[in-house]
Amino acid sequence: MTAANNPFARLPRVPSFEVKSTAVADGQPLLPSQMSGAFGIPGGRDISPDLTWSGAPEGTRSFAVTVFDPDAPTMSGFWHWAVADIPAAVTALPAGAGDGAGPGLPQGAVQFPNDAGLAQYIGAAPPAGHGRHRYFITVHALDVEEIGVPAESTPAVLSFTMAGHILGRATIVATAETPAA
Repeated sequence: MTAANNPFARLPRVPSFEVKSTAVADGQPLLPSQMSGAFGIPGGRDISPDLTWSGAPEGTRSFAVTVFDPDAPTMSGFWHWAVADIPAAVTALPAGAGDGAGPGLPQGAVQFPNDAGLAQYIGAAPPAGHGRHRYFITVHALDVEEIGVPAESTPAVLSFTMAGHILGRATIVATAETPAA
């Protein structure tokens, strides 16, 4: 991966810890359930993957979870999901936690509007024939209990605000591609 297309290249280096999922694996394609039915992908269901993490750095006071596609045909990539203020005692989110109502999110967690303008998980929908896209599914360990970003803010504002508070990062990079018609 080149530094120009690595979303973490210009952020402070931090230790990594472990994140797992039964639905997604590093370097592997997303399942149809994680693809976007809202954007017309056949079989897409816009279901956020289950995530379980461990080994966060000492001093972690909360977590944030983001899903970002740096390969989207925009100048800024595409944010699919952003959640913050997940208590430090929480180390898992069930599949579907990113539903608009946030049924699987812990009390106090905040979902931010994605780049489709919805405060929920929106699945992958790479344009047909655009090639393989990478989806950085990341759990960020933070040194604050609450990040203090208003719920109507964008994931980019959340990311900017988090940059100085990240103690560690755990990432699964999944892929998706929509063949040309």
